[in-house]
Amino acid sequence: MSDSTTRFSDRVEDYVKYRPHYPEAVPAYLSSIYSFDPSWDVADIGSGTGISTELFLRNGNRVYAVEPNVDMRDKAEELLAGYARFVSVDGTAEATGLAAESVRLVVAGQAFHWFDPMKSRAEFVRILKPGGVVALIWNERLEGTPFEREYDDLILQYGSDYKTINHKNIADLQLGQFFTPAAFVLATFPNEQRFDFGGLKGRLLSSSYIPKEGPGYAAMIRDLEALFAKHQSGGQVRVGYDTKVYSGVLRP
Repeated sequence: MSDSTTRFSDRVEDYVKYRPHYPEAVPAYLSSIYSFDPSWDVADIGSGTGISTELFLRNGNRVYAVEPNVDMRDKAEELLAGYARFVSVDGTAEATGLAAESVRLVVAGQAFHWFDPMKSRAEFVRILKPGGVVALIWNERLEGTPFEREYDDLILQYGSDYKTINHKNIADLQLGQFFTPAAFVLATFPNEQRFDFGGLKGRLLSSSYIPKEGPGYAAMIRDLEALFAKHQSGGQVRVGYDTKVYSGVLRP
């Protein structure tokens, strides 16, 4: 998308408060497969407000958080200032600004579907040390319960370009082409959020394809209120996710 580097500028606060984090099991999983450890320098590409960055900072890694959106990058710098091994970088997936062979792991949390696949692949090969690893991570919202299905229907009704930019459009075939000539492996971890109505509203508005004002906004909020009232239990609803990690050694 032509506006992919700026479209979250008015969503920063909702993004920080209401977007799901990633399971602590992810770094441990990468350790079990690739002998990943705190000595590895990590490039987090499309790092946004630092949700995925912090996962690896807590693991002890130096993390280069590469983010082109100034508002999201500023928020990450504010939130992660206490980590000595945090490095904020103004760059894109296709032009990170990092030195050649400077990192051993490239990660992208909820971001790869915004990248140009082949240009970013060439850039990742350039910045990775030989034998370096790429891990593409998504929190994939589930549709297994009546609430989850009806919530997705609401997004389909009101989301301006949800079908176009949904990360589920990235197929295994495309990922296979990205990692070729090596193979990739997929690991899935359970994840969830529980929201009161204010939290559910914030989660909805954190998505760039959802209107924050104008025609349809009031009707959308009324429908969201009705959906929450219908399905809440104890004043909360549950949003379930599969956290999917596609990883592999990236070879030239």
